[in-house]
Amino acid sequence: MSEAVDKAQLEASLQRATQALLNEQRADGHFLYELEADATIPAEYILLRHFLGEPVDGVLEGKIGTYLRRIQSGVHDGWPLYDGGAFDISASVKAYFALKMIGDDTEAPHMARARAAILQAGGAEAVNVFTRIQLALFGAGPWETVPTIPPELILAPRWFPVHLLKMSYWARTVVVPLLVLCALKPVARNPRGVLVPELYTGIPQKLTSQAEHVHPLWKAGFEALDRILKRMEGKWPHRMRQRAIQMCHDWVVERLNGEDGLGAIYPAMANAVMMFAALGVEEDHPHRAIARVALDRLLVVKEHEAYCQPCVSPVWDTALAAHALLEVGSVEAQAAAHEALDWLAPRQITQVVGDWAEQRPDVAPGGWAFQYSNDYYPDLDDTAVVAMAMHRASDQRGGKDEAAVDRAAQWCLGLQGHDGGFAAFDADNVAHYLNNLPFADHGALLDPPTADVSARVVSMLAQLGEPLDSPRMQAALRWLEKEQEPEGSWFGRWGVNHVYGTWSVLCALGRAGIAVEHPMVARAVAWLKLVQNADGGWGESCDSYALDSKGHQTFISTACQTAWACLGLMAVGQARSEAVARGMAWLVAHQREDGLWGQEAYTGGGFPRVFYLRYHGYPRYFPLWAMARYRRMVQGNQERPEWGM
Repeated sequence: MSEAVDKAQLEASLQRATQALLNEQRADGHFLYELEADATIPAEYILLRHFLGEPVDGVLEGKIGTYLRRIQSGVHDGWPLYDGGAFDISASVKAYFALKMIGDDTEAPHMARARAAILQAGGAEAVNVFTRIQLALFGAGPWETVPTIPPELILAPRWFPVHLLKMSYWARTVVVPLLVLCALKPVARNPRGVLVPELYTGIPQKLTSQAEHVHPLWKAGFEALDRILKRMEGKWPHRMRQRAIQMCHDWVVERLNGEDGLGAIYPAMANAVMMFAALGVEEDHPHRAIARVALDRLLVVKEHEAYCQPCVSPVWDTALAAHALLEVGSVEAQAAAHEALDWLAPRQITQVVGDWAEQRPDVAPGGWAFQYSNDYYPDLDDTAVVAMAMHRASDQRGGKDEAAVDRAAQWCLGLQGHDGGFAAFDADNVAHYLNNLPFADHGALLDPPTADVSARVVSMLAQLGEPLDSPRMQAALRWLEKEQEPEGSWFGRWGVNHVYGTWSVLCALGRAGIAVEHPMVARAVAWLKLVQNADGGWGESCDSYALDSKGHQTFISTACQTAWACLGLMAVGQARSEAVARGMAWLVAHQREDGLWGQEAYTGGGFPRVFYLRYHGYPRYFPLWAMARYRRMVQGNQERPEWGM
């Protein structure tokens, strides 16, 4: 081993990290870690309870209030989208509104500072569309500045330019119940009568869009259409309106997903509950009751604080932890990994044909979802990661997962896009003009192919023996080559950011046997070494997603990003490089006594520039995985790992 990392220290670090991870495995074999977003989700949860007029739970609200006050910035006095991030007007307005709803005195220092920051940034008039809708539902903001989205949209034929099936899964599940809410315009019960007039500047609002693909002509056209739709308010044929609302209701009911909720994501779940309330569905009706229970399952309640997660990540956490334990290779670690795979096996979705089949009706189901259950919306990323772990353990498990792995591979291949790339949930979800819609001001209405997901599927195919010269493999590799950034990195859609994307693609290229001399690989390796921090680790800020970003944004070293960089380099024959040795030394030096690594930084991507995630599991299994691989490759004199991840 390189002199930069001591062999004995590495071994001791590995032992502590392995034991720490094993201690956190659940009794049934799975792993689950907190998934933290920003202030918006816990704030919306508070507002939802008051919208519904539920009895006040003073203890829970107090804990959520403590959490919101703690994450308020001491620099700009508002709330950011990630730890240490810049002021965000929409998150700040929601957090302020929730704290006022809880009972915080508006003249308290933290509230006064927040209010001043909000007004300086343009006031509540400057918030995004979904926040405008939230305010309008309380009578705290005007409906006139909310883009019109009539429920009749659900009646549109497939050829219609604006169609629900042209939107991403997350947009679809959020929008359908929202169509009903925007049509009925219910007013929150709001038992405390709390509003926020003090957050308005009096400057007239306009329909705005900050989406990356906004074009002046599309923008002008859609805003003209919005003016027409607003003039039609109240003039739609009654029977058509009722039919549309009923279809929205039925669509939601079909996908309610039990205690895991519509789409298994908070915004869709909350909108479903509010839709049922607006339609007069009683609280104890099975549909409304189960939808409401699903929301409480997202709460993380601790001794002094509480917050609401945007969703949960058990399949993702369990599959990645299994990979790390398989890499460790000890008897105890292997046994724990097999228990994790036993938990994952029955969660493969083989009977339900989800929304993805609208684009690929001849493809048989075979994917895994991110959450405990989300049968209509499995994703390719989880599916590829689970399949690779099962395939890796196949010999020790007597081949009992072979059929599951084959189904998974065929399902993923069936969703390959026409351009050769792979998206997370759908195939060819690339109607980019829809990001110009006024209600798409987040710029995240679509699910196009991404480098990280495409790389994960390529890794799986290569591990399963797909020939390098097969048409589908060649198409995917060409797509990845086309997507490489000029400096050599890849954009990471679902993780922060260029380090994540580059790790993902290098794993795929390494397993596919692409030579290190290939320009695509050589440039990526050189880039990763170039952006290594002076302390030996790697870090990247969420700021790298900004529209005016020049790519990777230097940031303090983090445990998971250091692990990603090292895993990427090792995938293409760089295990003995000075860069990897220094990365290993950083991980050893920054491990805590409990065997884990501290990491407050947000390194998960929800929606670039709009929504970020802190995966609490990332600094647990990724560093362990990287160190175990380093030991395996250096001691075993391996040039490249056998596995796709």
